Amino acid sequence: MSDGLQGQRTYALVGHGGSGKTMVGEMLLFAAGATNRLGNTEEGNTTLDYEPEEVKRGGSIQPGFARFDWKKNPHFLIDCPGDSNFSGDLPFLLTAADGAVLVIDAVDGVKPLTRKIWSQVADAGLPALCCLTKMDRDRADFEAAFASLQEQLGIRPVLLYVPIGQREDFKGVVDVFADKALFFDGKGGFTEGAVPGDMAEEVAGLRETMVENIAESDEELMETYLEEGELSPDQVRKGLSKGVAAGELVPVVPASALQNAGGQQLLDAAQDLLPSPLDHPAWVGEDGSERASSPDEPVAAFVCKTIVDPFAGKLSVLRVLSGTLSPDSTLLNPDSGAKERVGSLILLKGKEQNGLKQPMGPGAVVAVAKLKETHTGETLCDEKKPFTLDRPALPPQLITYALAPAEKGDEDKVYQAMQKIVEEDVTLRLFRDEESSDILLSGMGQLHIETSVEKARRRYKVDVVLKTPKVPYRETFKGEADVQGRHKKQSGGRGQFGDCFVKIEPLGHGEGYEFVDQIVGGAIPRQYIPAVDKGIQEAARRGYLSGNPVVDFKVSLYDGSYHSVDSSEMAFKVAGSLAFKKACEQAGMKLLEPYMLVVVSVPDQYMGDVIGDLSGRRGKVLGSDSTGGVTEIKAHVPMNEILRYAPDLRSMTGGQGLFTMEFSHYEEAPPHITEKVMEEAKAEAG
Repeated sequence: MSDGLQGQRTYALVGHGGSGKTMVGEMLLFAAGATNRLGNTEEGNTTLDYEPEEVKRGGSIQPGFARFDWKKNPHFLIDCPGDSNFSGDLPFLLTAADGAVLVIDAVDGVKPLTRKIWSQVADAGLPALCCLTKMDRDRADFEAAFASLQEQLGIRPVLLYVPIGQREDFKGVVDVFADKALFFDGKGGFTEGAVPGDMAEEVAGLRETMVENIAESDEELMETYLEEGELSPDQVRKGLSKGVAAGELVPVVPASALQNAGGQQLLDAAQDLLPSPLDHPAWVGEDGSERASSPDEPVAAFVCKTIVDPFAGKLSVLRVLSGTLSPDSTLLNPDSGAKERVGSLILLKGKEQNGLKQPMGPGAVVAVAKLKETHTGETLCDEKKPFTLDRPALPPQLITYALAPAEKGDEDKVYQAMQKIVEEDVTLRLFRDEESSDILLSGMGQLHIETSVEKARRRYKVDVVLKTPKVPYRETFKGEADVQGRHKKQSGGRGQFGDCFVKIEPLGHGEGYEFVDQIVGGAIPRQYIPAVDKGIQEAARRGYLSGNPVVDFKVSLYDGSYHSVDSSEMAFKVAGSLAFKKACEQAGMKLLEPYMLVVVSVPDQYMGDVIGDLSGRRGKVLGSDSTGGVTEIKAHVPMNEILRYAPDLRSMTGGQGLFTMEFSHYEEAPPHITEKVMEEAKAEAG
């Protein structure tokens, strides 16, 4: 099997949203003969984007997988979404690959999101190629896009092919290494010819630059180059392969996916320069153990994605890490401790599924159906030689919405439908809010949430209404209070009597709740003291100003009285609640609002607009730092002002801004916010 694996390639197409990744994937499939037509995202007929939501928006919302052959070698392709709403699981997808093809738009070049994606490729340690696509577009600027690779990504690009013309004049490329021209025929093929005379000098200079870059990536080659002034073709090939494998060099291929131009050249580059699964470094387990990427090792497979198919049910997409994965085998899931029965192996090509009867070795990306207790990010392995891959971390969710059924009483139906959506999208989080009982869905952006809900509506016929979630305000005491809580009721028969004296004082932020029993001499019997505590805590959860919990205060119970017949736990619980309400009136209350730490990355030209916008949201800018034309701004912003920030930032920066946020702290809300929250609470109660 090792001989066959040497020519196998498993790679991910990555790039910012709209860069043209899916079209490049369609070009590769067509060039390899895996499809009989060239799909087009604008026409909604691509192999890799097949979900109705993808067709509607003309872009990927989930990864596409395809297996095909190129020059009798198996290629496994992963088309990764580039929109920040749908690229949160990119670290898992990169784990499934041995290399990456970075797709850059020749019109726009490198964008801020490109930098983030490229850093993830680097973190994954993947060798990479670059495809500069959209060479035929009106505003294509090859030189500017090529320059941005080094200037903004800090990589050392090696130009394998020089474009012959651009925009409407893009008609071919010059193979820098072979010194010959390839003229595209518009059908995916090309004819060879001499290098155009007006390009000969340029190509000679680029070839010299390519050789210098290759020599600089290897000390031994550098010595040879300095001594002899040149490198042999064999030395150039080996040096280029070595530099790519080490991540020192990134070969570049210009193309036009829409015109079906450059697919064969990109496939050749992937075949010649990206590594085989046998070249992958040893996989590292959670316990620090290592597992070689070899068919001779015990079997282990990583679940990089879960797909819920309306007909086949749940499909788990696996990357074989080591050993040989066989149909009809039983594997262990170390995370759940469950033994999973693996039935048929399935090769994916978009939504097309083809069953396999033969085993698959390292590097293969296959799907298996109906695993019961295995989820995305987990490992399946030989139960006698267990191994759990040390999975990469995923980014936190950025936005949360409350979900409600269109018809009251369908809450469980909504929750169950969204659970199925969450099962296939590891970047979503579904939970119930204990305070409001709302069903909350957190995701990577507003579009992410809306698309997920749209998918649930279509698949499971549930009518879901999206609401902005309640901001978790808190209340606390302004000062101290010394009060009596007395509950006395006589209505025939046994009465109710509870009497307590408490002192309430505020505590520092985050110190929580403290109850101190200072009763002496049996003023209140021991069995009733916990009831006072419980009554105060229950009243605190309901709040005083706005229905939000009261936090950070200390209660000292120091006196009281009881009745031998009429006193009970319930009576003292009510007495505690009454004491709490009196304390709120006496000490005065203030509303606390949550602040988020927001980190925004934008091109330098948008810095002023973004800082002004954050200040307008009552934000406090903590500082900014500019590197490589991108400014990173840190600020504390009230949660209420930032709930719908994603679409606003996208609009403000033309889609080039990125941000992350996490809870930071609570601060006292200004009077107008307190008044507004109190009015909303009254209206809701009414």
